[in-house]
Amino acid sequence: MLINCVAYQEGKKLSDIPVEDISEYLKQPGCFVWVALRDPDPPELAVMQHEFGLHELAVEDASRGHQRPKLEEYGDSLFAVVRTVYLDHEELCSGEVAVFVGPNYVLSVRRDSAQGFLGVRARAEREPHLLKKGSGFVLYALMDAVVDRYFPIIDKLESDLESIEDRIFGGQGAQRDNIERLYDLKRNTLVLRHAVMPLLDAVGRLHGGRVPLVAHQAQDYFRDIHDHLLRIAGRLDTIRDTIATAIQVTLSMVAIDENEINKQLAAYAAIFAVFTAFAGIWGMNFEFMPELKWKYGYPAAIVAMVSVSYYMYRRFKKAGWL
Repeated sequence: MLINCVAYQEGKKLSDIPVEDISEYLKQPGCFVWVALRDPDPPELAVMQHEFGLHELAVEDASRGHQRPKLEEYGDSLFAVVRTVYLDHEELCSGEVAVFVGPNYVLSVRRDSAQGFLGVRARAEREPHLLKKGSGFVLYALMDAVVDRYFPIIDKLESDLESIEDRIFGGQGAQRDNIERLYDLKRNTLVLRHAVMPLLDAVGRLHGGRVPLVAHQAQDYFRDIHDHLLRIAGRLDTIRDTIATAIQVTLSMVAIDENEINKQLAAYAAIFAVFTAFAGIWGMNFEFMPELKWKYGYPAAIVAMVSVSYYMYRRFKKAGWL
């Protein structure tokens, strides 16, 4: 589906244009065309391929979707893929934006994401002195918008981790539930990590060293994105390490609780073994057992069993087993 098709010249918007006029505007000096598509079908991409002269391999990747973040060069043009990440009922989901960038055009193809980029276009149009840098600045603006949306996600991941840690050490909830929450958090962290780490390598190619020509004027801006991604990657590593530690601590606490239960069971078993021992001896019914004929034999046996059991209970209590 076509979202926008706009022509710009010297950093200023000329007008919204029909798709069939794209090739005419591309011939004008200092002019570039910015097109945005959402979940396009193959015929729409075929039209764009014809108008912009897109490489068939890049078009194939954009039509299939489910690509890892990457940056590829095809002659004087670039093909970039970035992953959008968003929350859907406490579950982290990801979409995809494929961006074709040439000297005089930008084509963005958004898939599986409800988050649009109308704000990015409005921001760029409010800064004509930056938009004048051409398609490279538009690529920066799109990437920057995607990366900025990672920060609220990682803030929430850190907040959720702190909440789970409070539950673990505060004795709130079952430990099984805490472990399940930790694994859910770990899965969400991996979703964001899979979006960030490959993009970090891709953006690193857009500043310093041999920078592609279309991104040359905006390489300082790409350095800023790279710095943001480094910060996010560091925080993700910290979250991942903390989750692993929290899981180990939770399992250790479960083992400690089980050990306490086993100690209690062993203590009570030892106490009841006293009754079993006394009852076993006096239950043998030998003919010449003196206690069998004694008038106070039964009360004395009960008193002996209770006394020994009470003594053992006090010792186990003092030792912390009960």
